[in-house]
Amino acid sequence: MLTIGIEGTAHTLGIGITDEKCNVLANVIDMYKPPEGGLHPREAANHHADIVASTISKALTEANVSLKDIGLVSFSKGPGLGPCLRVAATAARALSVRLGIPIMGVNHCVAHVEIGNATTGCSDPVLLYASGGNTQVIAYTNGRYRIFGETLDIGIGNMLDKLGRELGLGYYAGPTIEKIAKDGDELLDLPYSVKGMDMAFSGIMTAAVSLKKKGHRLEDILFSVQETCFAMLAEVTERAMAHVGKDEVLMGGGVAQNTRLRDMISCMSGERGADMFVPKPRLCIDNGAMIAWLGHVMYDSGVRMSIDDTKVDQKFRTDEVDVTWR
Repeated sequence: MLTIGIEGTAHTLGIGITDEKCNVLANVIDMYKPPEGGLHPREAANHHADIVASTISKALTEANVSLKDIGLVSFSKGPGLGPCLRVAATAARALSVRLGIPIMGVNHCVAHVEIGNATTGCSDPVLLYASGGNTQVIAYTNGRYRIFGETLDIGIGNMLDKLGRELGLGYYAGPTIEKIAKDGDELLDLPYSVKGMDMAFSGIMTAAVSLKKKGHRLEDILFSVQETCFAMLAEVTERAMAHVGKDEVLMGGGVAQNTRLRDMISCMSGERGADMFVPKPRLCIDNGAMIAWLGHVMYDSGVRMSIDDTKVDQKFRTDEVDVTWR
C-alpha cells in the first residue's frame, strides 16, 4: 500500500509518498521564506495553501504513480502553528473523501523517531530531536515515547534563527552561523542553562547579542554559542541514555544537520560505547515522507481514524501518543 504524507507544522510544506517497506518514492519540500523579519504563521499558511495542490502533483510525478494508487493519506496533526496545521489537515481530508481512502493524523515529533528507526538501522534509540520549534530528548518506554528532557523556552533552531536576525545574518540563519563559527577560536562566557534534564536557550541569545555590542568578534561569539548549546544537548542526551540504559542515539530535526553538533554527539556516544545514527539530510528536516511512514505504521498496527478524529492539536505532546506498533 502506498501512503501519501502531508507535512505542514511550520515553515515547510512537504509531500511524501512511501510504500509498506519505507521506500521513499517521493519527498517534495517547499519552505516558506519571509521577505523580511521572522515567520508569521498566517503568511506561511497562505504559502502552503497556494502550493499544496501543485506540490501533491509534483510528488505523484516524482513517485511515478497516480492518485488511484494511493491507499492511505497521512498528515501532521501537531504540534505546530495552527494556521499551517489546518492547511495540511484540510488537504488530507479532501484527499481522503475524494479518493475514499483512510486518513491518519500523526504526531510530528514521533514521525522523526520512526523515519529514523526505519531508515538508519537503529532499533531502540534515544532521540535527540533538535529543530526550530522543538528541542526534546525522547526514548521509548512503557508503551509511549517519553520526554526525558526538553527546552523550557524556545527550540534551539528558533534561537539560532532569532540570533541570526539580531546579528544581521538574515532569517533561517543556522547554516550561516555554522559556517562563520568554524573561524572562531575563543570560547566566550555564556550562560550554560541546564536545569535538571531541561534546557533554556533564550538567555544565551541575549548574552550573545550583548557580547557583540561589547566588540567581540562575530566568529568567536557564534563559535561560543554553538559550543555552549551543543554541550547542553550532549549532556542531557547522555544522561537520558544512562537513565534508560540504551546504547543507541538517533539525531533528528533540522539542527541535526549541523556538523559540529554531530561531532559532539558522536564523541559522547563513542565514549559510552554507543552507536549514533543520523537520517539523510532531507529526512532530518520537516518532510512529508516521515509523515507518510508514521501514518502507515499506525494504520498497519490497527489504528483507525474518521474525519471527526482529525482536528489539529497545536500542543500535541510526544508522550500523548499510544505506541501500538511496538
